[in-house]
Amino acid sequence: MAQRVQVILEDDLDGSEASGTYSFAFDGVEYEIDLSTDNYENLGTALAPWVAHARRVGGRRRRAGSKQAAVSNGGASSTSDIRAWAQEQGYEVSSRGRVSSDIREAYEAAHA
Repeated sequence: MAQRVQVILEDDLDGSEASGTYSFAFDGVEYEIDLSTDNYENLGTALAPWVAHARRVGGRRRRAGSKQAAVSNGGASSTSDIRAWAQEQGYEVSSRGRVSSDIREAYEAAHA
């Protein structure tokens, strides 16, 4: 028996369709929020003045040539979201274990 799972993200601010889940931290507390593209850009714009003067203390470094927003989602796309997208796109992906870098890169390119 085959099963198909569809994950639909809803923007935590306004209830519209979200484009992704984004992580950020403030005052030692880490947060995740589902946002539409517009609300993600608004968050980045709001935080940009502080991010521009802040020191980076961790997180993943992006490869040369990749685009980075003022507020990075820090790889927050869950593995289950990537698997669901990959299956919808016809990729062969296992239900457990590590997602290949090729599939992860294709997912990121499609959601950039």
